[in-house]
Amino acid sequence: MTVSVEGPDSRATIPGGTRIDVLDDEFNDSPIEQVRLTVPITDDPSVPALTFRTWVLGLLSCCTLAFLNQFFGYRQNQLYISSVSAQILVLPLGKLMAKTLPTKQFRVMGWTFSFNPGPFNLKEHVLITIFANSGSNSVYAVGIITIVKAFYRRSMHPMAAFLLAQSTQLLGYGWAGLFRKYLVDSPYMWWPDNLVQVSLFRALHEWEMRPKGGRTRLQYFSLVFVCSFAYYIIPSFFFPSIGALSFVCWIWKDSVTAQQIGSGLNGLGIGSFGLDWSTVASFLKSPLATPGFVFMNMLAGFVFIFYILTPIFYWSNVKDAKKFPFFSSSTFDSTGKRYNVSRVLDQKTFDINLKEYNSYSKLHLSMYFASSYGWSFAGLTATISHVALFHGKDIWDMWKKTSTAAKDQLGDIHTRLMKKNYEAVPQWWFHIMLVLMVGLSIWVCEGFGKQLQLPWWGVLLACAIALTFTLPIGIIQATTNMQPGLNVITELVIGYLYPGKPLANVTFKTYGYISMSQALMFLGDFKLGHYMKIPPKSMFIAQLAGTLVASSTFFSTSWWLLNTVENICDPSKLPEGSPWTCPSDEVFYNASIIWGVIGPLRMFTKHGNYPEMNWFFLIGLLAPIPVWLLARKFPKLEWIKLINMPVIIGTTAVMPPARAVHFLMWFTVGIFFSFYVYRQHRAWWARHNYILSAALDAGVAFTAVLVYFTLQSKGINGPQWWGQDSTDHCPLAKCPTAPGVVVKGCPVF
Repeated sequence: MTVSVEGPDSRATIPGGTRIDVLDDEFNDSPIEQVRLTVPITDDPSVPALTFRTWVLGLLSCCTLAFLNQFFGYRQNQLYISSVSAQILVLPLGKLMAKTLPTKQFRVMGWTFSFNPGPFNLKEHVLITIFANSGSNSVYAVGIITIVKAFYRRSMHPMAAFLLAQSTQLLGYGWAGLFRKYLVDSPYMWWPDNLVQVSLFRALHEWEMRPKGGRTRLQYFSLVFVCSFAYYIIPSFFFPSIGALSFVCWIWKDSVTAQQIGSGLNGLGIGSFGLDWSTVASFLKSPLATPGFVFMNMLAGFVFIFYILTPIFYWSNVKDAKKFPFFSSSTFDSTGKRYNVSRVLDQKTFDINLKEYNSYSKLHLSMYFASSYGWSFAGLTATISHVALFHGKDIWDMWKKTSTAAKDQLGDIHTRLMKKNYEAVPQWWFHIMLVLMVGLSIWVCEGFGKQLQLPWWGVLLACAIALTFTLPIGIIQATTNMQPGLNVITELVIGYLYPGKPLANVTFKTYGYISMSQALMFLGDFKLGHYMKIPPKSMFIAQLAGTLVASSTFFSTSWWLLNTVENICDPSKLPEGSPWTCPSDEVFYNASIIWGVIGPLRMFTKHGNYPEMNWFFLIGLLAPIPVWLLARKFPKLEWIKLINMPVIIGTTAVMPPARAVHFLMWFTVGIFFSFYVYRQHRAWWARHNYILSAALDAGVAFTAVLVYFTLQSKGINGPQWWGQDSTDHCPLAKCPTAPGVVVKGCPVF
């Protein structure tokens, strides 16, 4: 039975008998044109959603993605496997289960169910993807566990670590429940990113006939998967160096400057490249799923920041830049040596020892790493300014309509169908989750010997920040697809209020920033379910189960690797060719030193080395204004509106841990597919582009896991030869060039 709701005329009645004028197409569809063009306005409430197949494939997808993403999270090339891979892969599995499972119905305590309720349907597929989405989104709290065990070399109670991972992920449900009425039910909060998912679901479920002389989507996926699976044995086992080839370093083996220019991992990467899909997609995600205008913005930002400003800063010796490596995320003292954190950190209280700090050295960073914090400051204010200038009026108009719609219980066709056909999730479910998670968060921080250092008031303050920002940032994301991050704000707040405590800083950031981010992820998934007409209670159960399972899997995988891989995250002690270098966790660890141990007061004010970085807040705020003025002056030039200053400024936000070679390969592949293939072979692109991306990811993932369990876990790391080194053979790129600085393995100038 298919249900649709139609309006008899151009007027609608709201509670109280008041009638308002609306356009027919808006009443019978959505007020947002993009939604009208993409989302169907029909529903069949008799189609089962949360079935046996949903549970089996959903939990399998969730566990697999969570395991693989955490497994790769510690490796030098951090491949991210999105839920799109599972979305494509579970379709044939679901259809296979529909053909083979018994259709017999079982009755248990008045509840009837079947292993096979009929053909595999779209609603099951959506819920399975919701499960998979939980597994594809990393658990930020695992970073805290990693730096405690692998970098600070301290013990951590396993139950405290487990509950930290769970509470930081689940706290977002509370905020999601409070604002669901405004950010999901409102037709004006349309979540643009979900329309891509809706389009893909519809494409996958349309009847497909094999083209003459061609292949079905599944056959194409299988072919690419096998090729990717077979090829990745080369970079993962036989020839790791193929992931970053830097020819300049091979020619000028004794020149520090040449290697700084040519190194793809520790320099500018001029002439470097990699023949490894994980090099392409590891830090910046798949370039095949990125719009063309984003590449142009990011290419401009990359060239300006990394190829123009960074060399000027370094070779002009700004802030004694030549005392330190050209590109590094490490921390240094005034002599150019690695900063001795244990000297300024009281090992008993795990707090800063000010007497030792004052007698030792201020904290120094490589010029690029220091400026990267400035760009993160600019990125935050640029996002606020850009959204206010380009989308402020639209957001305000939509918010007024949303408030009116919520107050008068108005909605588009999708909201009316959902209310007509399904029971809403009771609000008290969210309230209970909120109370339980706040209580659990306080217990995790105050209990277990106060290992996390954050007092109860810090948890409540973090919750207050998340509560305050969820709605305004949710409105921005639901209308513009942009989410300003709270990581800088949270680090600044706790860094000033509670300095000298590294774990308190990262824990506060996680509760304040990630709980809001999780809430917006839940709300975005709820909106996807809203568009696809998934029963709300089934959505809630799938999200809750997926989050619990994903958090547990991320934690278990992390705990297992940290306790079984010897010297994990310590490249100086790892065997040659070992991939377990933890580049992202090294950045997270250094951030805990900068913001936690030393604190913003001793870093970014007159008491530190980098007070000038605060000017970046103003730079970011002003940067979008010229673009906005040009767009108003020349409204017919559409390309001006595609200039996105937050994207340009935030280009190098993942650098480090990403390096020049990752950006160069990502740009090369992405621009080729987004411009040449898309324009010259659009039919092929529409049919195969996303499937190609998913198959390449899946092939690399399965090979890496197979190689680890069959060979590397037994101490077999491939043949010992020149190509076994996982670096790019540019050792001098890490060297300082200031006179008199002595570093092991480097010439003294």
